[in-house]
Amino acid sequence: MKIRKKAIIDKNYCVACGTCIKECPLNLISIEQGVFAKVNLEKCVGCGKCAKACPASVIEIKSMEECI
Repeated sequence: MKIRKKAIIDKNYCVACGTCIKECPLNLISIEQGVFAKVNLEKCVGCGKCAKACPASVIEIKSMEECI
């Protein structure tokens, strides 16, 4: 069985810079309320490009079991 992974953003520390939005190849990240980034978890494939690009290091790639 393939383990599905997702990008999880710690909205308490996100600075809403938009870097992750530019890096997401599927355009699944948006800025919510002008304050933090949010990932569409239903469609996220967990590629990790957003996490690598995040200057605040607040994005982690986690397995679905950790996301619940």
